[in-house]
Amino acid sequence: MSNNQKFYINGEWVDPQGTDTLDVINPATEEVIATIAMGNQADVDAAVAAAKEAFVTFSQTTKEERLELLDKMIAAYGERMPEIAVAVSQEMGAPTMLATRAQAPSGIGHLMFAKAALEGFEFSESVGTSEVTYEPIGVCGFITPWNWPLNQIAAKVGPAIAAGCTMVLKPSEIAPLNAILFAEVMDAAGVPP
Repeated sequence: MSNNQKFYINGEWVDPQGTDTLDVINPATEEVIATIAMGNQADVDAAVAAAKEAFVTFSQTTKEERLELLDKMIAAYGERMPEIAVAVSQEMGAPTMLATRAQAPSGIGHLMFAKAALEGFEFSESVGTSEVTYEPIGVCGFITPWNWPLNQIAAKVGPAIAAGCTMVLKPSEIAPLNAILFAEVMDAAGVPP
C-alpha cells in the first residue's frame, strides 16, 4: 500500500495540506505497522468542495450506471479481499481467520446488498394523482469507527453510491489502512472524481 501518506480527493491521491502524521499500531504486537497522514481543515474543505462539485453530475447518473459502478466496485473489492483481510488483522490485532472469514467479507456483502436494493428500487411512483420522485440528497459526511471498519465503511458507501450521492469519509485513525485500501478499490472501479 503506497497511499498511506495521501488522501483520495477528487479522483486523485493528493498530498495533505498539513504535515502531521500518526503511527498505526498493531494492538496484538504493539509494533508500528504504518504511518498515516493526518488531515486538517484545509484537507476537509478540499474534500467537501470536490464532493459538492461531483454531486452535480453524479446525482444525474442513471440507475443502470450506478448498478454498473457497484458491479465494478464488488469485482475490485473481491480482487483485493486477501490484502484487505491482512490490513484489518494487523491494524486491529484481529485473528487472521476472523479478518479473512468475517471482517473483510462484510464489506463486499454490504456492496452486494446495496446493489440488490438498487435493482429492486423504483425512483418514481404514482401516489393517487401525484407522482413521487426520489432523488439523491447531496454530499454525505461519514465518520467510521475502528471496530469492524469495513462493515461500517461499506454499509455507508454502498447505499450512497446506489442513491447517487457523493461523500466524504473520515475513517478511524486507529484502523485507517482498510479505508485506504477501500479508496483504492473505488479508484480501480472507476468512481467518478
